[in-house]
Amino acid sequence: MTAQRAGKRTQDGTVAPQDRAQRQDRAQRQDRAPSQDRASSEDRASSQGRASSQGRASRPQPRSVLRARDIIPLAALGMRARPARAMLSAAGVALGIATMVAVFGISGSSRAQLVAEIDALGTNLLTVTPGQSFTGQNLTLPTTAPAMVRRIGPVLAASAIGDVHASVYRNDRIPAVNTEAVTVYSADTSLLKTLQGQMARGRFLSDATARYPAVVLGGDAASALGIDRADGSVRVWLGNHWFGVIGILGRLPLAPELDRTALIGLPAAVHLLHASGHPVQIYVRTSPASVAAVQAVLPATADPAAPQNVTVANPADALTARADASAAFESLVLGLGAVALLVGGIGIANVMVIAVLERRGEIGLRRAVGASRRHIAVQFVAEAALLAGTGGLAGALLGGFATTVYASARHWSTVVPVPVLLAAVGVRAGAGCRGRRVPSPARSPAGSGGGAADHLVAARRDHGHFFDQGSDKCP
Repeated sequence: MTAQRAGKRTQDGTVAPQDRAQRQDRAQRQDRAPSQDRASSEDRASSQGRASSQGRASRPQPRSVLRARDIIPLAALGMRARPARAMLSAAGVALGIATMVAVFGISGSSRAQLVAEIDALGTNLLTVTPGQSFTGQNLTLPTTAPAMVRRIGPVLAASAIGDVHASVYRNDRIPAVNTEAVTVYSADTSLLKTLQGQMARGRFLSDATARYPAVVLGGDAASALGIDRADGSVRVWLGNHWFGVIGILGRLPLAPELDRTALIGLPAAVHLLHASGHPVQIYVRTSPASVAAVQAVLPATADPAAPQNVTVANPADALTARADASAAFESLVLGLGAVALLVGGIGIANVMVIAVLERRGEIGLRRAVGASRRHIAVQFVAEAALLAGTGGLAGALLGGFATTVYASARHWSTVVPVPVLLAAVGVRAGAGCRGRRVPSPARSPAGSGGGAADHLVAARRDHGHFFDQGSDKCP
């Protein structure tokens, strides 16, 4: 072989042209063989891929399902995943709702108590007082005015108090200037019945005690003088005479001016203190159906000579005005509460939006395993509604409890505005729902789970047979 190869060379040592051509042909055939093998493999793989795609296309795609009974547990699971944020958001909602409910409840309880007092005392009480002259001098009513007023047909009772120029002190050692702002009046024995008042201690003036140095103190007057007994054993220094305290008045809502007074009998005032006996105020109890008619004739009846100098008023009007003012205040608080509720709703909505943006990775994963956009939206809306509703319910209970405690401490009837409770909880829940929106996973920023979602979507597209009907359900 060596000899043959050597023989094929020329004498100068070079290879013959025909030998070089044969070698080149063999090299080209060796290079074409792997390329043909690769092309055949690619054709076989392409045929298998088309067959697999045709098989997947013929197989029905699974449908994602979110059952209604799973919505609330799913929302609760989202809240438990972030307990600190859920507690803080619910606490903010609860405090806002509790404040509104407490304000409305306390205002409503106060107004209800005031209306109850008006209903209990009646609106058929009128007061007759003398006016002032053009020069500012205080005028007086005739001494016969109370008796003349009692003769009016619809008048049920009439009692008067008269001015007494005297001061009352705890003892005779106290300086004359320390009067404690207690005013001394003479009073008819029927005054307590006309005013429908009650005694806190002791008894009121009677025909027997009115002639003797006996005194009945108002509640504030007794506190100012430091007296808490009314059995006659305690005496006060009144008009340079000792008077025994026989009674202490309870609160008189229709005659609050008597709470800081000392009342003595008219006979004792005339004989001991030389009072004039002219009434400074007459309390008239009339038939409820004839209040306006009696009010029209009272000036001419009390002082026929100068009816223009007589002033007639209805004390219940002041209580009614207080009730109206309470209603106006409640309307003002309603407006402020609505603004506060709106601000709180916007705040919780912002918190919810931030929470959704932070959970884009979770949204992408759920979309990748088959959940629809509607299912994602339902999940977040339910979570927001559950969070706001829980906080609103806790706030409503807290506000109702605060209202009950405060009303009980003031001895009021508790009034909790149920419509306000429901409206506040509903608005809070609605504000929380509006705060939830579902961003598209396609817009997820880098590092937030979007890449993982893309890989899962591609895996579902290429290996759809792994996702059966049971595993595709949204939990």
